[in-house]
Amino acid sequence: MTQDHPMLATRKALTPTRDSITHKFTIDRHEGYLTIGLYPDGTPGEIFIKIAKEGSAISGMCQAFCRAFSIALQFGLPVDEAVTRFKGMRFEPNGPTSNPDIPTADSIVDYVAKYIEIEFGSTRRGK
Repeated sequence: MTQDHPMLATRKALTPTRDSITHKFTIDRHEGYLTIGLYPDGTPGEIFIKIAKEGSAISGMCQAFCRAFSIALQFGLPVDEAVTRFKGMRFEPNGPTSNPDIPTADSIVDYVAKYIEIEFGSTRRGK
């Protein structure tokens, strides 16, 4: 089957110098920092997670997740769609968090999706 108009995705690069926010969190005694790089319009374009247990398998998986999430955003996946894909994923570490807006998380991926939903989703605070 041929397509008359093949779908072509274009990557929207972030500016070399960009604003960002950094958020400290803990999930079941595992401490981390989430940094979200922003486009000039204030929407997220990349994420980074720094986990206290450097070199651990969880740290490596966080790097892989961040790369995939960032590329998805840069190729136009809407924030709400990204949140839908990652929210609810369950694996360790999970449990209580340091964030009163997100009392529990099913995983670091779940926590990040919930945080991004609160801060940047269509139902975000202050919108």
